[in-house]
Amino acid sequence: MTTVTTRTIQYAADGLTMTGHLVLPAGAGRRPAVLVGPEGTGLSDVERRRADALAELGYVALAFDLHGGRYLSDPEEMLARCMPLLADPDRMRDIGHAALDVLRAEPRTDPDRIAAVGYGTGGAIALELGRDGVDLRAIATVNGLITGRPAETARIHCPVWAGVGSEDPIMSLAQRNAFTAELQAAGVDWRLTVYGGALHAFHHPPVDHTVRPGVGHHPRHAQRAWRDIVGLLAECLPLTD
Repeated sequence: MTTVTTRTIQYAADGLTMTGHLVLPAGAGRRPAVLVGPEGTGLSDVERRRADALAELGYVALAFDLHGGRYLSDPEEMLARCMPLLADPDRMRDIGHAALDVLRAEPRTDPDRIAAVGYGTGGAIALELGRDGVDLRAIATVNGLITGRPAETARIHCPVWAGVGSEDPIMSLAQRNAFTAELQAAGVDWRLTVYGGALHAFHHPPVDHTVRPGVGHHPRHAQRAWRDIVGLLAECLPLTD
């Protein structure tokens, strides 16, 4: 296993002091970098481990925060914060830009080679960075198939990969169709992978607190989705020495 270096980084966003998880790969030179956005519950060890895994592959990775260092295990509290956030593209962009600034400020980061990967709310934020015209090499969103301001979707100039469970009641077929129709109309290079039999947050390991109905882990598809994301990065953000 490649040795990586982890740092806890505090920065301001959305009126809060955010606490991100920055991971540097072995070596000393600049490397391509990946933003990692969490589900609506917030940054947890799940996303930290994903950032670690990306750094082990050779990327600089930053798992960013949504809630000022808090993890919202109560579904009602999570919805009370995330639903207004998801309805406000400018707030999402502000959170994304603050994290992106941290990642770009890291001397090991190649600022011209950055991708954004997000889950749920974190995926919606990754998409909003694209809609805001940020120069990203790729965007991956799992469960976060959120439509935006259609006129701005054409500002996404990188490939977009989206993953969703076929039985996800939160990302319904109608929502999936609206999302892909928006990308298609905007001329975006997109692809959608539907994982048969999977629920919402199928990628997330089981948790010890109450979850929303329609949420459930699917171990095989979780592994497949991770491989699909790594494949997207290999295609669009190759690790060249």
